Amino acid sequence: MDIRLNKFLSQQGAASRRKADVLIQERRVAVNGRVVEDLGVKIDPSRDRVTVDGRAVASGCDFVTIALNKPAGILVTLDDPFGRPAVRDLVAGLPGNIRPVGRLDKDSRGLLLLTNDGELAFRLTHPRYEVPKTYIVSVRGEVTAAEAARLEKGIYLDGRKTAPAKVAVLEAHSARSVVRVEIHEGRKHEVREMFAAFGHDVAGLERVAFAGVKLERLAARQWRVLKKSEVRDLRRRVGLA
Repeated sequence: MDIRLNKFLSQQGAASRRKADVLIQERRVAVNGRVVEDLGVKIDPSRDRVTVDGRAVASGCDFVTIALNKPAGILVTLDDPFGRPAVRDLVAGLPGNIRPVGRLDKDSRGLLLLTNDGELAFRLTHPRYEVPKTYIVSVRGEVTAAEAARLEKGIYLDGRKTAPAKVAVLEAHSARSVVRVEIHEGRKHEVREMFAAFGHDVAGLERVAFAGVKLERLAARQWRVLKKSEVRDLRRRVGLA
């Protein structure tokens, strides 16, 4: 069955769909030895040979998806030009095309998914699929019930209203509060900015669940391969067979 070239590159973990289009425009992708210039070109993965920068992109590769407990201070990148600590240092030995799914701030910790299934990664981070992410947040000051209610309904950040969230105040004291927050948007620093809007600085932020996968007892810096049932649930959640 023929599929678009950019989708094939994404499915094989060679690049995101957007990055695949860039690679094609830069004339870095070839099919059966001929450089591709048309973004809409389709291929037959069972017959056509695809290369990027001269290196073959295998079809039907074994996909791997892992859960990593990222410590604070680690960048979510595989290629930091300044040599700072990054997740690549924690996943040595895994397939070279495995990549983080979405982002997690350098100062945040907790659950990070990584996969070489490009289509799965794309859908897990696309707003259309409303994939839930759950955080335990420690903030300075007392988070009131009224503030939690407003966060649940959505507030305006930089002129855009946040989507409704699930907010539960676990502890509330004059100096410090602990709150569980579930969101399904991917806006940068969203959770931190939500609390900053009420004058609460975030002292600690840990992601404990993503798309139904839970952090549970995974120790900091450790990772595990997801069970087949977990991957199947992830794919179902975003409409993949």
